[in-house]
Amino acid sequence: MGSNRLSFRIQADPPSRLDKAISRDAPEKASLSRTRLAKLIEEGEVWLNGAPVTSPKGKAAEGDLIEVTVPEAEESDLLPENIPLTVVYEDDHLIVIDKPAGMVVHPAPGSPTGTLANALMYHCGDSLSGVGGEKRPGIVHRIDKDTSGLLVVAKSDKAHHGLAAQFKAHSAERYYNAICYGVPDANDPRLRGVRGVSFEPGNIMKITTHLARHKTDRQRQAVYFENGRHAVTRVRIVEPFGEPPVCALVECWLETGRTHQIRVHMAHAGHGLIGDATYGGRRKLPLKSLSEPALEAVRAFPRQALHAAVLGFTHPVSGHEMRFESPIPQDMLDLMQALRG
Repeated sequence: MGSNRLSFRIQADPPSRLDKAISRDAPEKASLSRTRLAKLIEEGEVWLNGAPVTSPKGKAAEGDLIEVTVPEAEESDLLPENIPLTVVYEDDHLIVIDKPAGMVVHPAPGSPTGTLANALMYHCGDSLSGVGGEKRPGIVHRIDKDTSGLLVVAKSDKAHHGLAAQFKAHSAERYYNAICYGVPDANDPRLRGVRGVSFEPGNIMKITTHLARHKTDRQRQAVYFENGRHAVTRVRIVEPFGEPPVCALVECWLETGRTHQIRVHMAHAGHGLIGDATYGGRRKLPLKSLSEPALEAVRAFPRQALHAAVLGFTHPVSGHEMRFESPIPQDMLDLMQALRG
């Protein structure tokens, strides 16, 4: 396997740790994260003024000569597949995709091919500079197979770590459109008795619980209040449907980003998503509230009515603020039109 040799000097006022100083001053085109550099130091691939260094915690001074041997990224066993993608934005470090419903993000048992990761391997090709030393797309967050919408994927090691840090800190902006059973309104007395549900000014429903795997069904997530991971979802009514209203288009935004979070939280509040066979159920709607075509459209909707509509983050390399929007897909628009009628 080949390698690349980088040579550069430490600039003024370096950070106290060697790995931080090298990460700051390494050429941008190398796209090396601090984690990757720390590993290279430990592997003896970094020299300071001609002498090898082995501790990321060492010191560096202004003008020090740094040399780094970067092994070429190893080929991934992830197979490239020529699958069409809707690319919203792309540069040397990352790519933003508008994923269609029905596409799995990453290979897993039962879905070894045909995934977004396979498609990205083909689309990005040689522009993948390596994530953790391997040529593969860096998946930092996921949306469910039958959820449509935006997600960002890293093409370089530095971008991967920078994006992952933002998602871990919950600083990335994520808004979803959903069509749910019922109308999550503060005037509904039932909601006052649901643990973890409260309302904020502007009739915004806030759901605060813990989430973890279901005790008996390992494919599902469940609400807990003692164990699991902290999860917060906020929900705003956009448009109610029916006379009287029995469904609603809502906007959901995540303070945290847990597996199936919106779907589980909405079901916990009694407002499961239309089409969600796992959490939403198939509910009988009042015959007098909706037309027969509307009722049939609800019964026939084939997936959870959930769309990742807005994605915002700080570019992990340039520092620029990035924000992308995806319109509601046609199948959800058709359902909304039927509900209006």
